[in-house]
Amino acid sequence: MATSISTAAHHAKREYDAPDIETSSKSYAARFAGTVGKYLLRVQERLVIELMLDGRPLFGRRILDVGGGHGQLAIPLAELGCKVMVAGSDISCAERIRTAHERASIGFTATNLLDMPFKDRSFDTVLSVRLISHLSDWEGLIAELCRVADRSIIIDYPTYRSLNALSLITFPLKLAIEGDTRTYTTFRNTTIQRAFARHGFHARTADRQFVIPMGLHRAVNGLPFMQKIENALRRLGITKLLGNPVLIRFDRAE
Repeated sequence: MATSISTAAHHAKREYDAPDIETSSKSYAARFAGTVGKYLLRVQERLVIELMLDGRPLFGRRILDVGGGHGQLAIPLAELGCKVMVAGSDISCAERIRTAHERASIGFTATNLLDMPFKDRSFDTVLSVRLISHLSDWEGLIAELCRVADRSIIIDYPTYRSLNALSLITFPLKLAIEGDTRTYTTFRNTTIQRAFARHGFHARTADRQFVIPMGLHRAVNGLPFMQKIENALRRLGITKLLGNPVLIRFDRAE
């Protein structure tokens, strides 16, 4: 796999939190190694690609994946012909994308994710999944995503408008199953949308991933009937109303 790596701001002692170091690790990848993990990633990947489709080809599209050292989106998008750059908080965040797939060609920059070394509007599409809810300065991240994005931004986040209460109840179960699962911030949809609007980006389209909390999916080890229930809830439109996390695309207002 051809992966170009650069270090823009590699500090021995960071003055900002860097949750993507954990999500880029082997132990984090192990959470998605089994049948249920592959199912969860497959749903996420499909929905992100659907959000990206807007009549323009994906092939050749310049994409920045912020905090994407886990490779969950960078690798499949590179295989579709996108020109993917991953920004990670540490050089160690490059390990997964460097070794995960031989056919993918992905660039990598180690940098402070709140102050990246890219010019304004450098990337057609900017992605950031499994990150914003684990950052204390999430507003700073939104500002930086908006600065470097030319057209669109896609993020995910847990929302109160869901069965999130059930997720909170089952958090101890999720912790028991995964061993080192992380706490996170839950957002109101209007809070996220207003933060993007302050930088000239407005919600274009959104989808939601699961009605059944992911901890419960793991607890039953991805039994097919659970996936059938999720599919039925999606067909009935319930996922659109109560699913979690939210995947949402913001477009720059011209």
